[in-house]
Amino acid sequence: MKLLGKVALVTGSAQGIGQAVAIRLAQEGADVIVDDRAIGESAQQTADAITKLGRKVHMIAGDLANTADDRRVIADGVAKLGKIDILVNNAGVEKRADFWNVTEAEYDFVMQINLRGTFFITQDFVNHLIATKRTGRIINMSSVHEEMAFPHFSTYCASKGGLKMLCRNLAVELGPLGITVNNIAPGAIATPINKALLNNPELMKLLESKIPLGRLGTPNDVAGLAAFLASDDAAYMTGATFFVDGGLICNYHEQ
Repeated sequence: MKLLGKVALVTGSAQGIGQAVAIRLAQEGADVIVDDRAIGESAQQTADAITKLGRKVHMIAGDLANTADDRRVIADGVAKLGKIDILVNNAGVEKRADFWNVTEAEYDFVMQINLRGTFFITQDFVNHLIATKRTGRIINMSSVHEEMAFPHFSTYCASKGGLKMLCRNLAVELGPLGITVNNIAPGAIATPINKALLNNPELMKLLESKIPLGRLGTPNDVAGLAAFLASDDAAYMTGATFFVDGGLICNYHEQ
């Protein structure tokens, strides 16, 4: 178990990719802080799976758009499990709209969670590492759309493009502190955020035709890479984006 003795915080870990990552890190020996906007049945399912693996787990509700919540999530996690070694910034949202119709409220909703919230909870995590004089791992769940256009999702693309540059900048700034920062960029993954797509056979067939591996990814396809980046095997890797997309970004076209 490559993460034995480590404590990981995974935001948005009640379902989908976040849930798979939290469980996979526990399989590798980490104790896990399960964070979501609200703690309900799905978050409890994540926690139960971690407990069955013999690892410690702590659940906490926090809204990434609220900086006070960001500070509280870090402080409460440290209070309950003693420290945090790994931060997985997984929580994210998207809103579909033609660019000319995007409202301020829609823009703020996406950017405050995907970029602003990630920025400040990462800042709080780094301050924890500095105060305790320890190294750490930061893993951001980005998207192929940090690189690839996605018409009608301009706010989402802007947030992920910002996350691309934030990763690179922090890798340089935090490297001397022994803190690594990397992005995972999933492509089309079978998760609740893609419910409309999954329920549309025609769109599914079209999308799968653009993916060289011929299928959507699963949350576990992403979780394995997260576990690697959190481990000492990735100790010399920082400032990079790793695509988990079945080759989509190499072959994508609108029609």
